[in-house]
Amino acid sequence: MSSTADSSVPLKVEGHYLDRIGIPSVLKWGFLGVLLFMTGLGVESNILTPHLVEVLHSPESAVAGIIASYSLAVAVGSYLSGALSDLIGPKRVMLIGFLVWAVFQVGFILAMASGIFWLVAVTYFLRGFGMPLFTFSFLVWVNITALKSKAGTAIGWFYVMFTGGLPTLGSLVAIGAIPAFGGSTVGETGAIIFSCLLNVIGFLLVWFGCHDSKGKRRIAPEGETASQVIFSGLRLTFTNSKVLQGFLVRLINTAPEFGMFIIMPAVISTSLGWGQSRWLAMTVCVYAGNILFNAFFGNLGDRLGWVTTVRWFGVFASAVSLLAWWYVPHMVPAGSNWGYILSVIAGICYGIFLAGFVPMGAIMPANAPEHRGAAMAMYTTAAGGATFLGTAVVAVVLNITGAMGMSTFAQNSTVIWAFVALYGCAFIMVGHLRTEQDDPEHRRKIKEADTQALAIQEANENHVTIQDSASRD
Repeated sequence: MSSTADSSVPLKVEGHYLDRIGIPSVLKWGFLGVLLFMTGLGVESNILTPHLVEVLHSPESAVAGIIASYSLAVAVGSYLSGALSDLIGPKRVMLIGFLVWAVFQVGFILAMASGIFWLVAVTYFLRGFGMPLFTFSFLVWVNITALKSKAGTAIGWFYVMFTGGLPTLGSLVAIGAIPAFGGSTVGETGAIIFSCLLNVIGFLLVWFGCHDSKGKRRIAPEGETASQVIFSGLRLTFTNSKVLQGFLVRLINTAPEFGMFIIMPAVISTSLGWGQSRWLAMTVCVYAGNILFNAFFGNLGDRLGWVTTVRWFGVFASAVSLLAWWYVPHMVPAGSNWGYILSVIAGICYGIFLAGFVPMGAIMPANAPEHRGAAMAMYTTAAGGATFLGTAVVAVVLNITGAMGMSTFAQNSTVIWAFVALYGCAFIMVGHLRTEQDDPEHRRKIKEADTQALAIQEANENHVTIQDSASRD
C-alpha cells in the first residue's frame, strides 16, 4: 500500500473529547481515583460524631474537639499540598498524602477499638494531613495542565469528583454498608473499615494511570530555595491584597457545609423524627445536586466571567438557599413524608449554588500570574481551612448562645445567620478580584488560541496514525 494518506484509513484521535469538555485527557484516571478516594472518606462524614460519642462514651462537646483538631490538620495539609507541589511536583505529594492517610487510618481504627480518648484524638489529627495532600495536590496538577479557556471547567470537574465522593457517594455507601455489617455501632465500624478499600483503589488509579510529565517535576522557578518555595504562599498573602481576599472568599465558600454536618444530623434524624437513613439520603441528594452543577458553573464561568459567576451564583444564591435548607424543615410537619421532600429540595438548592464558587480555583492564580503555585497553595489552604472555619463557627456560636440560655433551635439558627453574614463579606470581597478573563474580548481570544492548538495537535496525531497504519500495511 502506498504511504500516502488514504481516505479509507480510520483516524484515531484519543482524549480530545475530554479536553474539549474541560477534563485534561492525560489525567482522566486521576479524576476517577480522586472520586473513589473521597468516597472512602465520605463513608464516615455523617456518622463519625455520633459513632465516637458511642465508642468513647464521651459527650458530644468533647468529640467536637477531636473533629476540630482534625480540621486544623486539614487546613495545614492543604497549604502544604500546594507548597510541596511547587517544590517536588504534585504526583509525589499525592504519594506522601496517601501514605500518611494509610498509616494513621490504621492507627485510628485500632484506637477506636481500644476506646482510649487521647489515642483516638492523636491518630485522627495526624490522619487529617493525608486527605489534602492527596486530593488538593491533584487540583494543582489539574490547574497547570488544563487548557486556559477551560480552566474553570476543569476545576469544576475536580469538584464533581471531590463532592461526588465526600459526602455524596460516601453517604450512599454508608446507607448500604452499615446494615450489611450488622447495623448500629458494629455496622458503622464495619463500614469505616470497608471504606479503606475504596481509598486504596483510588490511589492506585492515580499512581498507575497518570503519567503526565508536569505532575512529576518542580513547578516553582529553579532559582528559589526550598524554604522560599514553602513559605511563598504566606508571603504572597501579605503582599497581594487580591490573594488575601481570594483566600478569605474560598475559606467562607464551604464553611457552612461543614457546619451543617455538625448541627443537621441530630436535627433531621432525631429532633424532626426522620431517622438516620433519611438524613443520609438527604445528604446524598443535596450533594448530588452539587455534583451535577460543579462542571456546569465552571463552564459558565469560562463563558460569562469568573467573578460574575462566583458573586451571584455562588455567594448570593448560596446564602439564600442555606437559609431555606435550615428553615424549611422546621416549617413543615415533623416526620411527614411531604415535609421531608420539601426539605430535601431546599437542601438540593444549596448544593447546586454551592457549585457557583468553582471558578475561585481559577481566579486565585490569575490574580498572581507570576506566582501561580503560591496562589494555589493559599487556595488549597482555604479549601481545607473551610472545614476548620465551619466547625469553629459552630463551636463558638453554640458556646456563646448556650451561656445565654437560648433554646436549641435559637442556638442553631444563630449559627446559620453567622454563616449568612460571612457570605455577605464574601459578596463584597469577590468584586475586587476581577481578572483579564472577565473581559469578553480576552475570553474570545483565549478560546480561539486553544481551539487552534487542539486542531494542530489533532492534525499531528492524525498524521502519525496514518503513517503507522501505512507502515504496518
